[in-house]
Parts: sequence; structure tokens; C-alpha cells
Amino acid sequence: MLTLSATPIPRTLNMALSGIRDMSTLEEPPADRYPVQTFVMEHNNAIIDDAIRREVERGGQVYYLHNRTETIDQCAGALRRRIPGITVAVAHGQMGEDALGDVMQSMAEGEIQVLVCTTIIETGLDIPNANTLIIENADRFGLSQLHQLRGRVGRSTRHAYAYFTYKPDKNLTEIAEKRLSAIRDFAEFGSGFKIAMRDLEIRGAGNLLGSEQSGHMMSVGYDMYLKLLDEAVLEERGEAPQAPDCTADLNVTANVDKDFVSRGEERMDLYRRMAAIRSQEDADDLLDEIVDRYGEPPKGVLNLIDIALLRAKAKEAGIKDIRQKAGDVLFTLHNLNFEAVSSLCADPDYKSRVTFLANTKEPTLRLKLASGVDSLRQSKIFIDRYRACIPH
Repeated sequence: MLTLSATPIPRTLNMALSGIRDMSTLEEPPADRYPVQTFVMEHNNAIIDDAIRREVERGGQVYYLHNRTETIDQCAGALRRRIPGITVAVAHGQMGEDALGDVMQSMAEGEIQVLVCTTIIETGLDIPNANTLIIENADRFGLSQLHQLRGRVGRSTRHAYAYFTYKPDKNLTEIAEKRLSAIRDFAEFGSGFKIAMRDLEIRGAGNLLGSEQSGHMMSVGYDMYLKLLDEAVLEERGEAPQAPDCTADLNVTANVDKDFVSRGEERMDLYRRMAAIRSQEDADDLLDEIVDRYGEPPKGVLNLIDIALLRAKAKEAGIKDIRQKAGDVLFTLHNLNFEAVSSLCADPDYKSRVTFLANTKEPTLRLKLASGVDSLRQSKIFIDRYRACIPH
């Protein structure tokens, strides 16, 4: 099944990004096309009327979107009074099929100069001569819907214009402001995917944890759900599942203090990004950004980054869990590598400090901590030594 979309809805896009669906993007526009020049503004009759006159004077046509069928005729009448001599028609979903068909046919043949309409024009229309779009109350529309509506103009070699308006002095919600900012910023060709990504950020990927969803997400937890989903995708592809990330529980201060980053959302974002660190390069990039935004980081933030690097190295070495108990640190292995364990235990620095525990469910190495040095630093050195002992 092949699905084509200018702006996939967040749930569909999330499925593609998580690997449930394959995804391709079309980057090249048709020849001799120009991006639609986009304006986001308070509704101003003088500016709107001037835009309509300019389009009509160059022989073009206008879509004027008024999405209330109860008042759409009054809106069309007001336009006729303000701009005498233009041909105005109305189109909406509550019209009879024949009447609507006649209006759309007249529009396609160029007999109508301004079509006052509802979102009935959102998809399926290809009228190259219509190159100005005006939308009232654009803050009430979804981001993908605004992009689809903008796609009704700019379908020829002419420059096209889109005016997204909202009521003067209206206090827009934060989400509405984000949508209108996105539609203004992403106007170039190929921006549909960027708009879909911003829509996913604004709206989320769907209410996975809500009671209206089938199944019982809360009984397994969100992390487990993502793990199961990833395993199912890999199984369908015929690929072996990846080893799970290493967990680490050490008695060191590792946190983002609210005195360093005051906003809770920003602290959560930093925790998420630190957990995703997989290389020294990742760590350096994030640390540079932290210094640039917040200043010199405290010890707790540096420890968080070091723990993320420790977990990444441990995973590569086949270690699945690192846990401190009093003066010892236990390293649980995925599989027993006898040669590496023997070589490590014979190391002069670890001869009396490393013990292999045979009475545990999984192969485990116990490191007796040296006094005066924190467990994180000793664990980093230990893992580097263990990795060096693994035969390649």
C-alpha cells in the first residue's frame, strides 16, 4: 500500500519515524513554480481588498475562505459592496450537488473572480489561474490543514500569495501562535515534511496512555511498550533485536539542579538528550550547548554526561547493568566471556579487587572500590580495562 500526503498527520508520521512504515520524501517541485508568498496578520479590510484588486487586475482569481455557512452569503455581499465590479460566487458543502458543480465549473473556466468558500476547497482542486488565497480566522485551523489550503494556489508559473488572518486584538493561544508561525516560516518547496514534523511536536503522536486507546498501556509502561514495538518492527524486517541499553545506579550526585536550569521543561529535555548520548562527540556537542545557554555546568550535570558515556561503553562491552552496593560495584554481563574475565582478574591492579560471582542468575563481576576515589571514575576505568581484554 502506497500512501501519498503533503502533510501526514502526527500519528502516521510517528509510525513512519518509528519504522512501522517506510517513508520517502519528494524534494523536487514541478518546473517553473514559485513558492507561495505567505503573510500572517490581523484581518484588515483595506489590505485584503487591495490584494483582491491586484489579483483581479492581472487576470487572476481569488479564494476567500470564510468557514461559516450561516454568514458566508453576508461575507460575499460585503465584498461586492467594498469592491464594485468584481464577480463573486459562493461555494460550500451544504449546497446542492448541481449548484455546487455549476459554481466550481464556472470557477475553473475563469468566469468567477472571487470564490467565497469553506474548506470544501481543501483538496482536489487544480485551478492554475487562482493565485491569491485569503483565510479568515486562520488561528482556528490545524497546521496541516493550512498547508493543504495554501496548496490551492501557486499551481502555475505565476507568483502566488496567501494571507492567513485572525481577528484584530485577539489573544491567540500558544498553540495557535505556534501553528501560524510554522506556516509563515515554512513556505519554501519541500516544506510539507517540516510542517508535519512541527505538527507532530505541537500535537504529539497520539494519546498512547489514554483510556480511549485499545489495550492496557499502563500495565506494561510506556518504555516497555516502545521496547516491544521496536522488537516487533525488527522481527518483521528479519533483523536481530538490538541489545538493550545498559543501566547504571551509582552513588554519585547526577542531576540538573533547578538553580542551574529553572524551567522544568528544559530540565526534562536535557535529561532526555543526555540519556541519548552514545559517543564522546555527542557529549561534547551537548556540553558546548549547555555552556552556551546556561553557563559553566555544576558537577551533577557533568556526572550525568559521564554516566551516559559509561552506559554506552558498557553496552558495547556486553555489560547490561552497573550497580553500586556499599563499597562494591557489580557489573552484570550479557554473556560470560571467559577469556576476558580471566585476563581482567589477572590484572595486577585488580587481582585482589575483582571477583567473579558464580552463584548469581547471570554472570557478574564485583569490583571492590578503592578509597578516596568516586565510584563513577573507578567504573569508567574498569570498563575501559574490560573492553581492552575482550579478544577482537
